[in-house]
Amino acid sequence: MAVKKKTSAAQAPVLSPRALGRATLERQLLLRRTTMSAQDAVRHLVGLQAQNTKPPYYQLLARLEGFDPAELAGLMESRDLVRIVTLRSTIHTHTADDALTLRPLVQEARDRELRIFRKGLVGVDLDRLRDLSRQYVEEAPRTPKEIRERLLAEWPDADPQALSTAARCLLPLVQITPRGVWGKSGQVALTTAEHWLGRPSAPVPAPDGTVLRYLAAFGPASVKDMQSWAGLTRLREVFERLRPQLVTFRDENGVELFDLPDAPRPDEDTPAPPRFLPEFDNVLLGHADRTRVIPLPLKGRNGVGNQAYGTVLVDGFLAAVWRLESGAAGAPATVTVQELRPLTAAERDEVTDEAVALLSVMTKAATDGNVGDVRFASFVDFGD
Repeated sequence: MAVKKKTSAAQAPVLSPRALGRATLERQLLLRRTTMSAQDAVRHLVGLQAQNTKPPYYQLLARLEGFDPAELAGLMESRDLVRIVTLRSTIHTHTADDALTLRPLVQEARDRELRIFRKGLVGVDLDRLRDLSRQYVEEAPRTPKEIRERLLAEWPDADPQALSTAARCLLPLVQITPRGVWGKSGQVALTTAEHWLGRPSAPVPAPDGTVLRYLAAFGPASVKDMQSWAGLTRLREVFERLRPQLVTFRDENGVELFDLPDAPRPDEDTPAPPRFLPEFDNVLLGHADRTRVIPLPLKGRNGVGNQAYGTVLVDGFLAAVWRLESGAAGAPATVTVQELRPLTAAERDEVTDEAVALLSVMTKAATDGNVGDVRFASFVDFGD
């Protein structure tokens, strides 16, 4: 699509939700699996949402050809990737370089979060809390409980939750392995990113480069979309500064969207195969307006309350939720798919094939030809 760079918002081409969805799915590596390495994929995607330990593995399974969970696990153990609180104040799996640059970039959001707890921190010297916490976790990795108890010994009248939140906001704390390593388990133990990676964090970078990376992985997108993804504010001036380098579109509501001139924007009728995504996949959280992947009638249907479920994309949009249950005593594992809109027979066949592929990689049931079971049934009560 040829687009002039200097185009007013009123004249900019309009992109439908399907067109926006196809563009984002292409950049999210979800229209076709890629042969890039796990580390390159994590870098391209600007991290993987990792509130729980298994979702990063499912995110890469949906995106990489021949993905082996051992590859991601090895990168965690070698410290090429780390788990750290960054975007939206949630844990993400990032490359080591991104952990040391993105965390300073989003520090202003951590500062805002900390102000919410100021009533529980009356009389607490935050500079001393930062220094004391750093010394404590760099002596040896500490659990959140240990950090909280150490700080309470110093400030016994402070709110315990506020103290532990302050340490998390003031320091770039990473969850050390074996936490997050496939096939292993471990409680949360924390140290600083600098100590774990053996090098200092970068100075706070200008956000321009991250804006361009965001558009490469999530565009076309509005200023509000990126602010929602990053948990940052006041990015309008950054987009304006970058405007000469970008092209613009509008969505069907007239919202201005920015994009990289040479980024892929496939035709909206480009086939989008079914994909099983874990809870909190960033493609579901990367925009303020999520209608490019979640139809309005299904808004909020990938979870109930605080419980989120895996998402099945069909034809590029949320169409079902899924869960995986491990078989007991040698019994096959089961993927259960709950339709959120009626699937055609052909769509069910495609979803089944994708579920079998998931089972063959992500469970140990792929022995003697038994790759598990796929069922279509209800398991979530949406209160209708």
